[in-house]
Amino acid sequence: MVVGIAAIVALGDVRHLGDKLANFHWSALAVALALALSNYVLRFVRWQIYLRDQRVENVPAGDSAVVFGAGLSLSMTPAKVGELLKSYLLREMHGVPVTTTAPIVIAERVTDLIALLVLAVVGVAAFGVGSIIVPIAAGLIAIGLVLLAWPRPASWIVDLVTTPRFARRLRDPLHEMYRGLAALCRPRTLVVATAIAIPAWGAECVGFSVIVNGFANASIDLPLAMTIYAVTTIAGALSFLPGGLGVTEGAMTMMLVTGATQLDRATALDATLLTRLATLWFAIAIGLVFVWIARRRIARAHRA
Repeated sequence: MVVGIAAIVALGDVRHLGDKLANFHWSALAVALALALSNYVLRFVRWQIYLRDQRVENVPAGDSAVVFGAGLSLSMTPAKVGELLKSYLLREMHGVPVTTTAPIVIAERVTDLIALLVLAVVGVAAFGVGSIIVPIAAGLIAIGLVLLAWPRPASWIVDLVTTPRFARRLRDPLHEMYRGLAALCRPRTLVVATAIAIPAWGAECVGFSVIVNGFANASIDLPLAMTIYAVTTIAGALSFLPGGLGVTEGAMTMMLVTGATQLDRATALDATLLTRLATLWFAIAIGLVFVWIARRRIARAHRA
């Protein structure tokens, strides 16, 4: 969080932030929060599809929703790897092996990045922004998908990293997780999951545009807002910083100031802060509530 604040302060004059917020239409934030909720609902639908494909059938929808929601609490972890908490909770609540559900968390990140790339590509062609970040992300995803479709080198990599004696016991679980991830990234499942992820992240892009347009004398077209939000979210993910802090905020503010919008720095900073509040911090707050619910359910199950 300190990194994010430092990056934001360095980009603009914080003395005028309050002045800009005084003229902000706060109903825009409410709309952005509702759109963020729709993102989580759509991603939960994808989570359910993944559970079905992994033949996890003994988890009631209510418990599954609690587990999915609890995962949002760790959106701050690098590349959201903390969402592996969902695998731990499913094991504690219903005895589902971690190796069965951990590939789902990775598959979610893969289709999230693909969806964001699809949303960003339009803007790269139309506005020329993100012309470096998008190809890098596309290349990394392409390499990952090739490894998933070509088992021999992937198996060799697993064997290599588990060569040391202390890591040898992880070899079989990692091979099992690889097989599960490869199954979840087969063309049909990949297309369905990405088709769900695109409108899910598109909703947050719309929320970003609503927030920017909520400021007096500020305006941004939806295609440009979609591009800026997608590109900066990808940049944050590729940074492997917790929640992309500093990178996402800095890039978003800079694009709002120097791009076609030409916003003043105070407005750009406020729009960035409110956008992150409506997406990252809102998700964490919801997730903490679901973690509390999950802990109560686990404790009740252990007492039974």
